[in-house]
Amino acid sequence: MKSIFMSLALLFATSTIIAQNKNVKDETKTTVTTVKTSDGEKKFVKKENTREVQNIELKDQETKNINMDMKDSEVMVEKTTTVTNPDGSTRTVHIDRSSYYTLDGKKYQVSLDSKGYRIVSDDKKNEAFLRKTTTNSFIYRSKNKTAIGYFDTDGNLILETYDPKSDTITYEKYTVNR
Repeated sequence: MKSIFMSLALLFATSTIIAQNKNVKDETKTTVTTVKTSDGEKKFVKKENTREVQNIELKDQETKNINMDMKDSEVMVEKTTTVTNPDGSTRTVHIDRSSYYTLDGKKYQVSLDSKGYRIVSDDKKNEAFLRKTTTNSFIYRSKNKTAIGYFDTDGNLILETYDPKSDTITYEKYTVNR
């Protein structure tokens, strides 16, 4: 009986030492896009969740003080985007690269679609798709071109295309507009 009591006392004592206080702020923005097709209306639901976590730390930890000031500490921000397709399938995107990009003076819009990203030119003539691979890159596919794409540290879209005739790789850089 004594050993059970001591074990419970030890468990409660260590659980209070391990507990950490945190400030947590969750914010969710929901966007519903309705697309009219020959099959009827299709709804895409995009939820952007931003979670900010900050550890609570005290400036002066003297036991005789009741009220203590908080010390500024780092805020960890995690953003995730969840896309729900009309068929009910859901996918999570940790970094949403939807934006406007420029290549050779022409403006392109990159936006999330049901399987990756869709790239459309301003004049709506050129359309391409980006599909994510397991190596954190994308397969770029348009009417007459297939390439490998990735986003650099500045958020620009880089396309690498292999030319079998010259046995070289060409690079194209879509510059993000901020």
